Amino acid sequence: MLRLRCGCVLLSDYKPLYSQILGILRERISQGEYVIGQQLPTEVELAEQFGVSRITSKRALIELEREGLIYRRRGSGSFVKKQEEVTAEKEMQAVPAPSRIVSMILPFVSANNSFEHMQGVAEYVESKGYYLSIHNSEWNSARERELLQSLPKRGTSGIILYPVSTQHNMDIVHALHQNGYPIVTVDQYYSLLAMGSAVSDNFEGGYTAASKLIELGHARIAFLSTIGIQYRSTVHDRYFGYCKALSDNGITLDTELIFSDMHKEAEGPTDVRRAFYRQLIERLLALQVTAIQAEHDMVAYDCIKACMELGVNVPEELSVVGFDNNDMSRQADIPISTVEQNYVEIGRRSAMMIVDQLEHGTIQRERADIPVKWIERQSIGPGPELGLESQELQE
Repeated sequence: MLRLRCGCVLLSDYKPLYSQILGILRERISQGEYVIGQQLPTEVELAEQFGVSRITSKRALIELEREGLIYRRRGSGSFVKKQEEVTAEKEMQAVPAPSRIVSMILPFVSANNSFEHMQGVAEYVESKGYYLSIHNSEWNSARERELLQSLPKRGTSGIILYPVSTQHNMDIVHALHQNGYPIVTVDQYYSLLAMGSAVSDNFEGGYTAASKLIELGHARIAFLSTIGIQYRSTVHDRYFGYCKALSDNGITLDTELIFSDMHKEAEGPTDVRRAFYRQLIERLLALQVTAIQAEHDMVAYDCIKACMELGVNVPEELSVVGFDNNDMSRQADIPISTVEQNYVEIGRRSAMMIVDQLEHGTIQRERADIPVKWIERQSIGPGPELGLESQELQE
């Protein structure tokens, strides 16, 4: 169980962090620790006090304002309201008002709510006067289904969904969309559904990564994925980009060099994972592979670690490319060449689609492909052909 210590206050992982902070602030106001007219700590101060992200602390203050316990003055901060004002506002709110809550369903939520896409979503919906609620599907398609069914009934105006898989829950996603309920996907898309989505241009990313390796003289390039290529749109688009780059350069696609659905071994306990990757590297070398194109940076990182344990030189004997440009790719012993995603823009575009439908009734059918960026680091080098040409020139 994850717990964050904040002075004498403990936050658990059983309840959303913003909700716990909200409860603490509400109690302090009711007990007179914060008196009428007193300024509350700022978003930054609350984030530091509770060890959470600024988005989380801001959400707590927004909810506190929504309850009428405080008022926020632009450029000055948040202040406690008079009880008479709070009572009057509650009476006015007795008449039901249209919900202004947008819910985001994510496959996991970290301790500080630092999921990359969330920043872009939160900034946009809040700028338009909506509230953002975060829900965790825990990489479980049944849990995701329950949230998709229950959130509209609980008053959520629209849903931004990061699917566990684009193979699951297509029926209920389609039903919501067909019935005019505002729902869009983020990071992935359902290829059989004409609905709004905001994703990285994964095809272009896969194409670019393979092309860079081919330019360096590599022709035996392995494609590695922990999940089945068909399981998520992100992975199959990266794979198709890889295939197209090989084809455009006259390289035959060798199915022996495609490794997918490796999650049982590749995501197991540390000792199992390390042994699996060492065996995989040995197998790739036996197949005369000179470069690896990985589904994401974690796979690339584990491949490089296995190479180091086996005494295989990266990139002299084996070049490795990842995808995402996360912290691990930058901090690896051999920094990883990768494809960078613009998570904030992906989140912002998905939020724009939801708000557009809420305010203008526009049924969303667009797939927004957000450009990616090639990041070259020390994990790639010349392949056999280019290396041979260079040697001949030197001679």
